[in-house]
Amino acid sequence: MKNKIRFIKKPLGTVIVFAILLLFSTLFIGADSDDKAEQINQGIATLENIQNAFHLVAGKVIPVVVEVKIADVVKAPAFTSPFDFFFDNPDNNSKPEQREYRQYGLGSGIIVKRIGNKVYVLTNYHVAGEAEEINITLSDKREFNASLVGVDDKKDLAFLVFETQEQTPIAELGDSDDIQVGDWVLAVGNPFGFSSSITSGIISAVGRESALEAGRGNFTEYIQTDAAINQGNSGGALVNIEGKVIGINTWIASPTGGSVGLGFAIPINNAKKDIEDFLTKGKVEYGWLGITMGGIPPELAVDLKIEGKSGALVYGLFKNSPAFKAGVLPGDFITAVNGKELRDSSHLLHIIGNLSPGAATLLNLIRDGKEMDINVKLGSRGDEKTIANQADKIWPGFSVLPITPETSSELKLKTETSGVVILHVANGSAAFTVGLKQGDVITRINEKKIENTRDFYRYLSQEKNQDIRFRILREKTELIIGLVR
Repeated sequence: MKNKIRFIKKPLGTVIVFAILLLFSTLFIGADSDDKAEQINQGIATLENIQNAFHLVAGKVIPVVVEVKIADVVKAPAFTSPFDFFFDNPDNNSKPEQREYRQYGLGSGIIVKRIGNKVYVLTNYHVAGEAEEINITLSDKREFNASLVGVDDKKDLAFLVFETQEQTPIAELGDSDDIQVGDWVLAVGNPFGFSSSITSGIISAVGRESALEAGRGNFTEYIQTDAAINQGNSGGALVNIEGKVIGINTWIASPTGGSVGLGFAIPINNAKKDIEDFLTKGKVEYGWLGITMGGIPPELAVDLKIEGKSGALVYGLFKNSPAFKAGVLPGDFITAVNGKELRDSSHLLHIIGNLSPGAATLLNLIRDGKEMDINVKLGSRGDEKTIANQADKIWPGFSVLPITPETSSELKLKTETSGVVILHVANGSAAFTVGLKQGDVITRINEKKIENTRDFYRYLSQEKNQDIRFRILREKTELIIGLVR
């Protein structure tokens, strides 16, 4: 049955168009009346089959999507006079009295688990992650008070629980790795408070990057769909035509605030580890390599002889981190994790983050033009503030680019000057503290002449001494700046 359903799923949009054309084309084609009637009946039968499929999906999914109402208590000045509000009354030197106000919000959630009398709901962090009061309303209008089990602001997810002895439906989770662009999907939620609303569309794209504010939702990628998603849909379900949840509706791209066919959902596979972590630990733990990484400018890819390859370049390492202990080096180009090829540095971040701390992980990488494998035992990623406060532990603490005709002209270098140019210095790093700057040209490492970036990373890693001396050309002045590895 599964294969049969999937066969129908792929061309569903085409089937609908074909059935409609078949139904109405008979009005314009000179055919026998009996033929016309048969064609009309076939078209109607096809449309009815499609309609019945939607009925089955709606009946399966609507009961597992709930309405999430939240209330926050916020404090604001309580002005005793309108003049205090408009003019900040200069005769009143005391601070305005603080009053508490209730602020309400609305979203959606998905019932994903039940253990005894405890029923667990998955939603977005931005819906309920900071709520002081949470109320859950099921599609049959039953209401329950809920509480937070845990939050994951890195993926914009929150996990709620309420208790009942009554029967509750549970969502069937699908496999978001199995989806394809063009698959038919339905979005279920409570847009603008219109409970149990369902819309249809297709998967428009996969692997989209976050457009949310920095620090939230950047540890996941997104499914893009043209199924209508509006305010209040956040936390609701994106399902396939088998009624299986493949995504959590999260945000829209819109100049007006309303749906324009650009909706985005967190793939359900990116949430499955969170669900398990919430249930077993009460919090989400992320795997951590302990590297700094980023995109690769074209001139750097050519200089490192990795042009045309996909992956993530290691610009630096946190000292004593899992990657540092395993022997990963600055300048390594990671191409795959546990055999899964990387698209870019964001993809590496997502894959490592979704692995558990302590997991044995195989990195495939290119070092100085040679392919090699390194086994790493992952650590546990701290919060972003903790990581930022460890900038002094990053080695070497800066990134470099090859000298190109453009940079040579801009820096007014002599034609015979060779070396690499510092692109960025990590704020708070030892390199920053000793005064290395963007635009500095490194010409030698411990008196070894540098011709290109491959030389730079090779000599940086080959040196056995803890003391590394960089010969720097800054404008027309030569400097020697040392760092301790």
